[in-house]
Amino acid sequence: MPVHLYWGDDEAARERAIEALIGQVVDPAWQSLNLSRLDGRDPDQALQALAEARTPPLGGGARLVLLQASPFAERCPADLADRVEADLALVPESCHLVLSSSGKPDARLRTTKALRAVADERSFVLPTVWDGAGQRQLVERMAADRGLRLEPGAADALADAVGSDSARLAMELEKLDLHADGGPIRRGAVAALVQGHSHTSLQVGESLLDGQLGLALQQLDDLLAANEPALRIVAALVGQLRGWLWVSLLDRQGEQDVAVIAKAAGIGNPKRIYVLRRQLRGRGPDVLLPMLEGMLEVERLLKLGTRPADAFRDGLLPLAAEGR
Repeated sequence: MPVHLYWGDDEAARERAIEALIGQVVDPAWQSLNLSRLDGRDPDQALQALAEARTPPLGGGARLVLLQASPFAERCPADLADRVEADLALVPESCHLVLSSSGKPDARLRTTKALRAVADERSFVLPTVWDGAGQRQLVERMAADRGLRLEPGAADALADAVGSDSARLAMELEKLDLHADGGPIRRGAVAALVQGHSHTSLQVGESLLDGQLGLALQQLDDLLAANEPALRIVAALVGQLRGWLWVSLLDRQGEQDVAVIAKAAGIGNPKRIYVLRRQLRGRGPDVLLPMLEGMLEVERLLKLGTRPADAFRDGLLPLAAEGR
């Protein structure tokens, strides 16, 4: 199929799939003429991608046109949408138009409907930081894609160490494969060769909820020392705090339907509401709102260029004064 729609927040996996497709269809000897990499944030390059995808390849192999940050399935202006619908049918079988974006296609757009009628669509979505089962599935899927065997317990150990970082997971699997020398990857090898974080962002949130600010700051230092991006930590903590806040507010209003609470909180698995309720143990919004305000202050400081460790301390230490 000459049109490919790749989307999702797992940028590393998307890039691997794109490079694999390039290796399959583009002749290396003719790559300079038959491979184009364009940026969809520029309207002129988006139009150029459509034009080049209609042009037959030169020499051997196929032509591949890659449009990164494709606007066609997310925020497509009317004039560009008309061109998309007209040009899709003109892409020859010897050409491949690859549309890549981080966001989920907007099913309401006519361009999305037109693309889905003809495209090979693949999603690359990372599991959330609290989705342990999803992280294990990510490990198992990436290992299977590489033809690797995992002994019982190895997938869990890798998921615990790497979490949802697919780029790091790919690197660790390559290292473990070399160590296994054709055999299965063992849990002991994961423990010996893969350095996991001694703390996670979610554990930081639980420490803050328990009023253990000193412990939370130590855990944050550990994450930063392990090269965990500060803004990623903030994003995980803000999501965790917002989930708690929604559960707390709706419980206070007397809402009992976990499906309703999960939808309001943006949580995919309603069963997780029971876990959040246990974690809250009756704590109300008056405890959670200052914590959320503190994390938003940390984000502001980080974006102003404050050193990450200082940003977390400056944003969260006011909680101690409030007795949180």
